[in-house]
Amino acid sequence: MCSRREADDLIVSGAVKVNGEIVNILGTRISPDDKVQVGDQTLTRETLRYVLVNKPKGYITTMDDPEGRKTIMFLVREACRERIYPVGRLDRETTGVLLLTNDGEMTKKLTHPSHGIRKVYHVVLDKPLAYEDLKEIENGIELEDGFIKVDAIAFTGDGKDKRQLGLELHSGKNRIVRRIFEQLGYTITRLDRVVFAGLTKKDLPRGRWRILTSDEVNFLKML
Repeated sequence: MCSRREADDLIVSGAVKVNGEIVNILGTRISPDDKVQVGDQTLTRETLRYVLVNKPKGYITTMDDPEGRKTIMFLVREACRERIYPVGRLDRETTGVLLLTNDGEMTKKLTHPSHGIRKVYHVVLDKPLAYEDLKEIENGIELEDGFIKVDAIAFTGDGKDKRQLGLELHSGKNRIVRRIFEQLGYTITRLDRVVFAGLTKKDLPRGRWRILTSDEVNFLKML
């Protein structure tokens, strides 16, 4: 019914009751069976939603932007009435698979590095990738924030176009794919995430969204 900050204000002001008693201490733990009221309104547990979007270029992965730039939330504004949030981020110029949900536990699991969630990217470079640079990326490369090693890297298709590659990794570091190639003197001209945690953009046009199937949700919960 409101943001976390607004909820804090409501609690501190004494507007929230649990099982008929005013609770004004932040961080008070309750169970799903407790009756929570704000004024005369009894709250119900929010339905969990899982929305997959094929992100186009030019959109930023935030809830809103003070500079007025287009955000991913505009694309999914009609997906559901619940407040959903992006799971991780894709930078403004990166396209592809992005999951949004209000399931906090799943978000935590899918974004924590210890779970090793698989991500696959289609990379297009400004110039052909030299063989020795390919091997260096395979063996691991030292960036300003530490050592990074991809899970797999290979030229796409028949391998004749050395500017196009498929890259798999599980790191969630900011702009990690772009920074790997920038370190070796390349610029990525197109970056598309084609797989995230087993989800793909198959049959999902750029800029469109769909609700995950129950099988897909169950698969994510088992990861």
